[in-house]
Amino acid sequence: MGVEIEMVESNKEINQAKESNPVRKCPSCKGTEFIIDREAGETICKKCGSVIEEDVIDYGQDWREFSSDANQSKRRTGNPLTFTKHDKGMSTKIGKSGDMYKISSSDRKRFYRLKKWQARISTAIERNVKYALAELRRVGSFLNVPHIAMEEAAKIYRTAAEKGLVRGRSMESVVAGALYAACRRHRFPRTLEEISSAFALDKKEIGKTYRFICREIGIRILPTFPLDYVYRFASELKLSPKTISKAVEIINKAQDDEITSGKGPMGVAAAALYVATLICNEKKTQREVADVAGVTEVTIRNRYKELIDKLNLNGEITAPPA
Repeated sequence: MGVEIEMVESNKEINQAKESNPVRKCPSCKGTEFIIDREAGETICKKCGSVIEEDVIDYGQDWREFSSDANQSKRRTGNPLTFTKHDKGMSTKIGKSGDMYKISSSDRKRFYRLKKWQARISTAIERNVKYALAELRRVGSFLNVPHIAMEEAAKIYRTAAEKGLVRGRSMESVVAGALYAACRRHRFPRTLEEISSAFALDKKEIGKTYRFICREIGIRILPTFPLDYVYRFASELKLSPKTISKAVEIINKAQDDEITSGKGPMGVAAAALYVATLICNEKKTQREVADVAGVTEVTIRNRYKELIDKLNLNGEITAPPA
């Protein structure tokens, strides 16, 4: 039955595609079958031989590759733009090796002077962004932040530096606030405790800077949800897929019944995982779950009792609470 439904849905998609993209026909014989000659860049009607298109651009690569090294050596374009580098990956530097030793000594000295001044002519904002983005890449790698969140954090810091919001504040606190805002915006939440430990800063200072940046730049951050934390906590606890699925089911039911309103998302996620371990008979104590989630055991017990009572889960629990 499931296969038949999938076939019907795929046929609907094909019909919709045909309606939106009408079949191309030959203007001479109304044929619909064509031959593409890539060497000549022509599209030829298979039935009457008329040339439908000419000088067609081939967007494919014009070389073959058998390894990553061959791909890199034959590529004629550079790396894509990235905001995580102060020059977006586009600037060049005067090197020491290569053709430098083939020129005369006077020209070589001139190039060495140019190289020295190349590093000196940058403005104060450029130097600040350079050091800040280096720190951002270090912390992002330490916290395993996805690339898209790193790009967003770099954009936020650049905007803050251009508006003069960094002045009077430590560079590390602004980088930490930008990173925290980017993680929340893309729903890859990292707690203030994690970011403060990576930067060796007080989490109150990071939170204050984060709110200041969002207010001045106009960033609107939505509140986090318990589901944003479930998979990360479950990965650190090494739980089975069955337990994770049960925890997600519990959170969805709790959100539908508005049990999670006004509750901390990390506490709800931790409590749902703990309830799921009891139902699936996986041995995890409240202390273990609390340490991973960064909440107290009291919070887990309070959320645990609310979930058990309001969702009527007493009959499903097979293991006693630990």
